[in-house]
Amino acid sequence: MDDQVWVTGIGAMTPLGADAESTWAGMLAGRSGVRALTEDWAEDSPVRIAATLTEDPAALLPRPEARKLDRGEQLALLVAREAWRDAGAPEVEPERLAVVIGTGTGGVLTTLGQDDVFERSGPRRLSPFTVPMLMPNGPAAWVSMDLGAKGGARTPVSACASGAEALSMGLDLIRAGRADVVVAGGTEACVHPFTLAAFAQMKALSPHSADPETVSRPFDVDRSGFVMGEGAAVTVLERADFARARRNPRTYGTLAGSAVTSSAQHITASDPAGQIQAIQAALRDAYISPTSIGHIHAHATSTASGDLAEAEAIRTAIGTHASVTATKSMTGHMLGASGTVGALSALLSLRDGLAPAVRNLDRLDPRIDLDVIQNTPRKGPWKAALANSFGFGGHNVALIFTP
Repeated sequence: MDDQVWVTGIGAMTPLGADAESTWAGMLAGRSGVRALTEDWAEDSPVRIAATLTEDPAALLPRPEARKLDRGEQLALLVAREAWRDAGAPEVEPERLAVVIGTGTGGVLTTLGQDDVFERSGPRRLSPFTVPMLMPNGPAAWVSMDLGAKGGARTPVSACASGAEALSMGLDLIRAGRADVVVAGGTEACVHPFTLAAFAQMKALSPHSADPETVSRPFDVDRSGFVMGEGAAVTVLERADFARARRNPRTYGTLAGSAVTSSAQHITASDPAGQIQAIQAALRDAYISPTSIGHIHAHATSTASGDLAEAEAIRTAIGTHASVTATKSMTGHMLGASGTVGALSALLSLRDGLAPAVRNLDRLDPRIDLDVIQNTPRKGPWKAALANSFGFGGHNVALIFTP
């Protein structure tokens, strides 16, 4: 059996576009999806900017379907359908098709919204769909039902590493012979006054809002915290020999290796040692040397300590020869979806031989000491690319792609 795993379909909805290719075009163009929040509730918010979607997912679904789904579930369903179509809707036995959709917060918009209803109008006014809308496994469950997947519907909940861990889990399922095809990705929708205030209270979000498009600035000397974003991205992973047996299969590239580690050090602080362990383990898993990594999509959230810790990890595990990008400078931080969006950026950089520049990188922090892409996209080609994802709780995920 061929243990190669191909990426045969992709889908995305982000602050840069309503599908994967428009999102990618936005990255290459250096556009920003960050905007000022003009909603009434934002007037009292300590943070009044966020990276929000270009289209309302509820408007893209039939009303009876949309009303029983949390916004994050709506996103997952739409994006999974896009990826499935993009892959050519593989004919696979239901028991050999699995779904893995990660999320950081689950249906928090439903939880907070329905609590408001409960406090204002009492228990009888709650939506009968409240529980399936708020449960974190909801996105994976809905996608599995939509596609008829009976090989398992799994939900890694590992903060900002959730989407990347979903791809790693998908890779493991196929290699272990438990599935031929896995729909894997991440989703997040939690732009809300409560979540903004909570992240602001821990000093994770940038307090600046005067010029929203310039606030998210990974690796810049003036970075001041991340910008909250929302979105979803999904990949279709297939065992290579299964894909080859299909008529005219297409591949974006190979998910060659992955690793998941836990730092076991601090609930929020970044730990270079755990990140290094993940990157090195992924290299071993892919049978690839550090010198073969030509491009890196960094987790790089635009926090002062987080960007420094990751730079140290990259220098130690890979070196300083690889080009480095950080698309959160454009999309904001989509939490549980960010790892899959970063994976798509790395994958499409290999496909096109072109990687996005980091937006708002006016003055590279001299302590970073990496070949960070500035001003204009960088041309390849590259033999392999690394995508990093790290999350509160010490979750570390490294993914390696080859063309």
